Formats: sequence, C-alpha cells, structure tokens
Amino acid sequence: MSIRGSDPVSARPVSDPKWSQMETRLDACLDAAEGVLSGHTVRGLRSDLARFAAWCAERGVRPLPAGAATVAAYIEEAAAGRTPGTVRRYLSSIASAHRAAGEASPAEHAAVQRALKRVCRRNRCRPAQALGLTWTLRRRLIAAAGERTIDARNSAMLAVAYDAMLRRSELVALQVDDLSMDRDGSASLLVRRAKTDPEGGGAMLYLHRDTVRLVRAWLDASGIGAGPLFRSVRRHGTLGGALPESQVPRIYKAMAERAGLAAEVVDRIAGHSPRVGAAQDMIASGVGVPAIMQAGRWRSASMVQRYGERLLPKRNGAAQLARLQRRG
Repeated sequence: MSIRGSDPVSARPVSDPKWSQMETRLDACLDAAEGVLSGHTVRGLRSDLARFAAWCAERGVRPLPAGAATVAAYIEEAAAGRTPGTVRRYLSSIASAHRAAGEASPAEHAAVQRALKRVCRRNRCRPAQALGLTWTLRRRLIAAAGERTIDARNSAMLAVAYDAMLRRSELVALQVDDLSMDRDGSASLLVRRAKTDPEGGGAMLYLHRDTVRLVRAWLDASGIGAGPLFRSVRRHGTLGGALPESQVPRIYKAMAERAGLAAEVVDRIAGHSPRVGAAQDMIASGVGVPAIMQAGRWRSASMVQRYGERLLPKRNGAAQLARLQRRG
C-alpha cells in the first residue's frame, strides 16, 4: 500500500504538481524501508504518514519537508482522544520520513517539543498492560485444549512463544528447519530475524522438553516435515499456508475462552502475552533484569520494568531492608 493509494490522501489537491512531487518522495521513503524495517513497522509508517499527508493536504501545507509550526500544530490536533504514546509514534514516523529523504527533521525543534510536552501533560495516562500468560495460565490453557489438529497447533504455539519469549512476528516466521532437537529431549530454536535484529544475525533460543513434546505432537498430527512451522488449519483439519500474524492473539483468546477465563481477562490478552508472562515469571522467581533482557532480546530495561511493575518493587532496597529487619 502506498501513500498515493491510501484513502486519507484522497483529500490532496490533485491539480498541484508540487503536491504530487512530495507524495512521490514519501512513497520513495517507504519503499526504501521495505526489507530494512519489519513489515509491521513499515505498515505503521505508511498509516501514520498517510494520516499526516491528508492533514497537510486539507490545509495546503507541505508534508515533506514539513515546517516546525506545521508539525507542532498537527500533533496538537492529532492528540485529541489519543495517548501520548500514540502521538510520539506519529512524530517518530514524521521524523523517519524526513531522515530517509535527507531532510532535516522538525521533530527536535523547540516548538515541536513544547507542543509534545503540552500533549503529554494534557493526555497523561498509564499505558494499557497486556495480560501476561504466566506459567500458571499457560498450563491452564493447554490443559483445556481439545484433541483436534488445530488444538495441537495452538498448544505448541503457546508453549514455544512462552519458552522462547517470542514476538508474534517471530512466531509465525519460524520454519521446521529452525528446530534442532537435543538428546535430552529439549531443543534449540533459531530465530532468524527479530525486531531488535534487523540485520538477521539470528538468535538461538531454548525449548524445554515439555514444549518439544507439544511441537512433536503438532508435527505428527499435521504431517508437516518442512516449511513454515505454524500454519493455518481449515475445517476438518486441512492445512493452509503460513499462519498470518494477526491470527496469533485471536488464537490465544480462543484458548482462554475455552479454558473458562472471564471475558474481561480474555480482552487483555495480546499477541505478546506469553512473552510478558515469561518475563513476569522470571521476575517472580528472582531472575535478574540483565538475564531477562538477554532472554527476551530487549536492548533496554524499560519494557522489563513495565511488565514487572507490580513485582519489582518487592525486590527493591526498601523491601530488602524490611526483610532484613524482620518486620512483622
């Protein structure tokens, strides 16, 4: 999908050749991002820039290069009903387009930063936290699964995502050849490319024996011997192609409903819920933040701290002092 073909840009002044030139430059920036950034990131960039381009078209101002006053006005208006995190993403997308086009980014201009601060103060709110599918919930969902081929797939998916702390894009990209079975019944899993590994250096991750048994059950039931590890399953167990990324959270939610979880709990399940749950289990078990970052392939501790915000305070200095003092 190009900026030119996006519905929001239908408001552009089509008779203005300068607008067409700017639109072409935006398209070129996004085309260059293909293969460099993840597909999910590129889709987000396209959506964000289409929104910004439409806003600029309605006002007769240029989106590339955009003036600081234009961007400041845009984020002030775009902030209505949106979280600060979403507005920051809009600004980041605009900055990315400018950098890709070799233009100075307006994002760091004082006027833009002041507008962003006003938005953050006005729209201040806590980000919604996805439900962590912890070990307890993982076992409950797998225990409630049925005996169909699709159930074998779902159980294996959840187990692999938990053990390897996979993002949903990483999960659906797995190939059968990425599994290396070990003599003790465990396995090594190669993740060829990740959000934090755009160059594709890859990472070898660990799967426990109980997870390997579930994977073997899925492979036996499906008859898969090569190609995508997790595939769509049609009616009567007929296999389709590689599983779309968008289906991952739906599968987890369906498993949770089958396991009898409350509707408000099911609503909080996301595609990265097993990843969140594994991080929370590590924190609760006393695993250090650096080790959790390595397992989850995070570059900073911010996400670990967010996932464990209710658990980490029990390990801080005040909590340790209280235990040493044996306070009742």
